[in-house]
Amino acid sequence: MLTNPRSDRVKAVRALSRRSVRSRSGEFVAEGPQSVREALRHRPDAVRDVYVTPEAADRHPAIVDAARAAGVTVHDTAPEVLAAMVDTESPQGLVAVCRAVDRPLDEVLDGLPERALVLVLTHVRDPGNAGTVIRGADAAGADAVVVSDASVELYNPKVVRSTAGSLWHLPVSVGAPVTEILDGLRARGVALLAADGAGTTLLPEVDLDRSHAWVMGNEAWGLPEPLRAQCEEVVRVPIHGHAESLNLAMAATVCLYASAGARHPDGRGDTPVGTEAGSDVGVGGRG
Repeated sequence: MLTNPRSDRVKAVRALSRRSVRSRSGEFVAEGPQSVREALRHRPDAVRDVYVTPEAADRHPAIVDAARAAGVTVHDTAPEVLAAMVDTESPQGLVAVCRAVDRPLDEVLDGLPERALVLVLTHVRDPGNAGTVIRGADAAGADAVVVSDASVELYNPKVVRSTAGSLWHLPVSVGAPVTEILDGLRARGVALLAADGAGTTLLPEVDLDRSHAWVMGNEAWGLPEPLRAQCEEVVRVPIHGHAESLNLAMAATVCLYASAGARHPDGRGDTPVGTEAGSDVGVGGRG
């Protein structure tokens, strides 16, 4: 069992909380049972090491078994040692060191299906917002997420936590300039829809029965005008009550689910949500 919170191994894991170290090593930390479980389920090749406390091992034996079955080294870790590895106040007893899973932009765009749904994030600064929107894209059945070089880094620990495992479920590209992203989508026949509070087209009026990408901008000031001008339509979510506006995560989820409704008019998903103890299924569920 790892018992020394000042060991070089612990310091190396903790160092992955810094972007410079993540960029240099090509590795990042996934924390908590949901994220680690989904990493092992969908991308076991990306998981290098798993650290688990005795209590977490007792609560989540299937995760430990899955890691060992995938050939991942599992380290029994004292709670105070695991706490020293991460920056959260109340660690959940499971940490995985993972290799980056993003793909080159052209690879992601060339892999899109004929009737694609894509989420583009640019100038998004808040890690929690970015992760929550990626989770919403996954839930709505998006085919890809593309994060521009002007947005928060994908492997920021708060982004990874906020995706609740969705980071492992769909193709993601990061780091390209937003103009290159939009040009690439347009060249592949994907309609560009800017979601912005200044939009003149209401969401129910938009044709979503085609390949399209939702382009989401900054939490405070939305998309810059030059980017709005590159989009086919600038779309606004109608407000029927007295709220001034929706925040980024809410607006993105509404738009993505409008797209999901066009793709799945019966309103049903394909398979039931898993019910393993500790799963974070939230308030939604597949029918």
